[in-house]
Amino acid sequence: MSKISRDEVAHLAGLARLAVTEQELDTFAGQLDQILDAVAKVGQVAAEDIPPTSHAVPVTNVFREDVVRPGLSREQALSGAPAAEENRFRVPRILSEEA
Repeated sequence: MSKISRDEVAHLAGLARLAVTEQELDTFAGQLDQILDAVAKVGQVAAEDIPPTSHAVPVTNVFREDVVRPGLSREQALSGAPAAEENRFRVPRILSEEA
């Protein structure tokens, strides 16, 4: 027996704002039944004595040493800019003043 009805599929399609045909409702109902069966099988396998995992193998982060380095001076940073004004980058206006 089907776990999900055509009406439920139509409701889900409406929530997702998808236009589906009558034939697609039948197809999707069958596909969603298969998905629900697969999820149920996974639920049967999961046991309380098995800890949840996010990766199949242990993952270790490798961090580099934090080293303080000097940054660019204002003049150096502005030297590569196409336009500068009053010690700042000049960029084209994209919004009107009426905002």
